[in-house]
Amino acid sequence: MQTIPNILTIAGTDPSGGAGIQADIKTFSALGAYATSAITAVVAQNTQGVRSYVALEPAFVADQIDAVLEDVRIDAVKIGMVANVEIAETIADRLRHHKIGTVVLDPVMVAKSGHSLLDADAVAAIRELLVPLATIITPNLPEAAVLLRRGDDWTADDMEAALPDLLALGSAWVLLKGGHLEGSEESVDLLHGTDGTTAFSAPRISTRNDHGTGCTLSSAIAALLPRYPVIEAVRQAKAYLQAALAASDQLDVGRGHGPLHHFHALWTSGERADGGDLRP
Repeated sequence: MQTIPNILTIAGTDPSGGAGIQADIKTFSALGAYATSAITAVVAQNTQGVRSYVALEPAFVADQIDAVLEDVRIDAVKIGMVANVEIAETIADRLRHHKIGTVVLDPVMVAKSGHSLLDADAVAAIRELLVPLATIITPNLPEAAVLLRRGDDWTADDMEAALPDLLALGSAWVLLKGGHLEGSEESVDLLHGTDGTTAFSAPRISTRNDHGTGCTLSSAIAALLPRYPVIEAVRQAKAYLQAALAASDQLDVGRGHGPLHHFHALWTSGERADGGDLRP
C-alpha cells in the first residue's frame, strides 16, 4: 500500500480562499496528499485585490516549521509568500537544519491584482538563500525578470535564452511560466534542468476565475513530486491546473478574479444548495 505523502506549505493566507495557504491545502488534498502548513503572513485580500498584510514574527514562523518537522514526516515543502528578508532567512535556516530534500519555490512577489506581497529588499534573500535550496522554482515572467535583474519585455526566444541563467541561480530545475506572454492562443511553460528543456503547451482558457494559478501549480508539483519524477510531476500538475481553470466558471465567488475549481474532479455528484447540479 502506497504511503500518502505529507506536504508542508510555508506561505501567506488568503481569506477569500483562492490563493496562498488556502489554495495550497485544497490542491494537496485534491491530489491525494496530506496538507500541513506554516503561515508567514496574514493577508487581507479578496478576489478584487490585496488590502494589507501583516508579516508574522520570524521566530514564530520558525516555531511553526519546527513544530511540524519535529513531529511529522514531510515528503516535500512548498514555499510561497515569504514577505521579508528575516522570514526568508528563517525559512532557509530551518529547512537546512531539518535537511529537507524536496522543495518547490514559488517566488511570490506580486498578487494577481498587482499589489506587492514582498518587501523590496527581500528579493536578494530569495535569490541567494531560498533558490539554492529548491528542487524546482516556478517563476512567471515578471518574477523571472526580477530574479535576473532584467527588463520585463519578453519574447518566446527570450524565455528560452533565460533558462540557463535562471538555473545558474542554484535550483535543480526551473519551470518558467509563459502565461504573461501575449500574442498566442497557447500558453507555453518551459521546464529546464541539466539534461535539457521540456515545453508544456496548453490552450488559453477565457475565464475571469484565474486567482491563485501560481499557488495552485506549485502546490500541485509539490504534492506529486514524492510519487513521480520531476518531468512527470510537472506534466500532471499542469493537467490538474488546466482542468481546474476549465471548471472554474462553475464557481460563483467574488466580484473580481475568482478562484479555480480545485475540487473539480471530486464534486461530481449530488446537488448544490440552490438545486443546481454539481457535476461538470
